[in-house]
Amino acid sequence: MSGTYKDIGVTSEGHVGIVEIQRPPHNFFDNSLINQIADAFEAFDREVNIRAYVLCAQGKSFCAGADFANRPQTGAAESGKHLYKEATRLFRAKKPSVAAVQGPAIGGGLGLAVMADFRVASPEARFSANFTRLGFHPGFALTYTLPRLVGQQKADLMFYTGRRIGGEEAHAWGLADVLVPLTEVRKAALALATEIAEGGPLAVQSTRETMRRGFADGAEAATERELTEQDWTRKTEDFKEGVKSYAEKRVGNFKGR
Repeated sequence: MSGTYKDIGVTSEGHVGIVEIQRPPHNFFDNSLINQIADAFEAFDREVNIRAYVLCAQGKSFCAGADFANRPQTGAAESGKHLYKEATRLFRAKKPSVAAVQGPAIGGGLGLAVMADFRVASPEARFSANFTRLGFHPGFALTYTLPRLVGQQKADLMFYTGRRIGGEEAHAWGLADVLVPLTEVRKAALALATEIAEGGPLAVQSTRETMRRGFADGAEAATERELTEQDWTRKTEDFKEGVKSYAEKRVGNFKGR
């Protein structure tokens, strides 16, 4: 199966659908990219032959989030509102997904990685909820999805500090399910998706429906809450300073206003 998309490649191998983000080196996202991934997932949901998906990326980063350094307008409130609303489509996908995280998954890119059912990572992978470093509230339903994976304490640590968690620590935390050398990430993700696809597809999908019951609704409700907080934090002086300091690769000189 293949589709025609601007920023992603869509292929399949056996019963596994593969979506490759093609905006190297950092695969920054925007509304268009999120919509293309959601469109591909929905197309796979309609394809009887496809039983699981792999989400992977070209280049150095898995997804470095929004390009605040070069496109500050990506941080505009309306843009963010639309973006995270569109992202809720991803949580309604019906088949299991495996994210192949070969490099940094930052901010919304972390949200994208955590959206998948499983994550295969390398020691070079980096996971960071860097929102407070930018001076605004987390998004992409991470306030709902991240604690479910790593527990409240570790999620709080990631949110409050914005620190980068390496692949080995992520694996120890349960943030990554499989840890393999960098060159093996995509192969291992495909192997896991293939193993899932070897089960009875109706049984796998119904089991997933039970295990993730309410998950998409919970993610959507969290997104609404996050957007309320993002709307005003994006209008602060601290947010402008956060974007500037991020672009200049320095600690923000925040004033609390």
